[in-house]
Amino acid sequence: MSKNPNIAILGATGVVGREILKIMDELKVPYNGIKFLSSARSAGSEIEFQGKTYIVEEAKPESFDGINIVLASAGASTSKKFAPEIVKRGGVLIDNSSAFRMEEDVPLVIAGVNDEDLKKHKGIIANPNCSTSQLMLVLKPLHEKAMIKRLIVSTYQAVSGAGLAAINELTDDTKARIENREFENKAFKKPISFNVIPQIDVFTENGYTKEEMKVVNETKKILHLPNDLPISCTAARVPVYNGHSEAVDIEFEKSIIPDEAREILSQSFGLKVIDDPENFDYPTTRDASGVDPVFVGRIRKNLAFNNGLSLWCVADNLRIGAALNTVRLCKKVIEMDLF
Repeated sequence: MSKNPNIAILGATGVVGREILKIMDELKVPYNGIKFLSSARSAGSEIEFQGKTYIVEEAKPESFDGINIVLASAGASTSKKFAPEIVKRGGVLIDNSSAFRMEEDVPLVIAGVNDEDLKKHKGIIANPNCSTSQLMLVLKPLHEKAMIKRLIVSTYQAVSGAGLAAINELTDDTKARIENREFENKAFKKPISFNVIPQIDVFTENGYTKEEMKVVNETKKILHLPNDLPISCTAARVPVYNGHSEAVDIEFEKSIIPDEAREILSQSFGLKVIDDPENFDYPTTRDASGVDPVFVGRIRKNLAFNNGLSLWCVADNLRIGAALNTVRLCKKVIEMDLF
């Protein structure tokens, strides 16, 4: 490496943007200069970072002059608007939105899972969907051992995945319900308090939601699985502030028993196994909130599949599902000299 990069954070004032700053500090990402960008609405506000005060700037094409790496968490439309400007100026965009995930020439990468795909980038690197991100860290080592043949995933996703308005709605709706007051839900199609909503994002023609199809399609792209490999997903929103949970059923080509899986996962990057059901020891969202690992438990033989396993995994969706992987990718790009 000849030099450290100039970095810009696009969407710096949002929930994920602020988490990115926290993790950049924790992981000691090296940089030469840094700037914070947002919409005109948030421009002019102040951000404290590593003992210094920065003024947030409105994102404009010229904002990316001299910038080597952009970490973006400002929504798909913003990413699509600025991506050509970033690439034209020689920058690398690490994008946290859905804008480019399924573009054929854009690598979709989980740090520690498919790092080699970073070498294929042409100026844009996509960060996967939050529910896909935690799942890939679990599936990759198992797939290397026994080869996935079939996959069924059910996700139980926290409201923080839908943004600050959704977090506030859970609080306000819960209070109204307890006090027996009327409440008009806006962030969700149904009341979220004391409820489970079997819809995340809009429905598609095949009856699955876009969120569910993200898990299907992104899993195949990241793990380089055949397009015809059967994967099904059901995604539900639950009244939890932070932390996504997933029930995962996997059929493998080769035999693999629960003890083997526990051993493999306990030695794999980014994972922590908590699996002693007799003593009620299994991961919950409270275990995962605010920390990095994807927690795995309830590992058992699947009774419906040959060579099958069932398991439960939990992670902080704002970290591994968004900010943590974005920052890890930034470090990988720097370490691999890809900017």
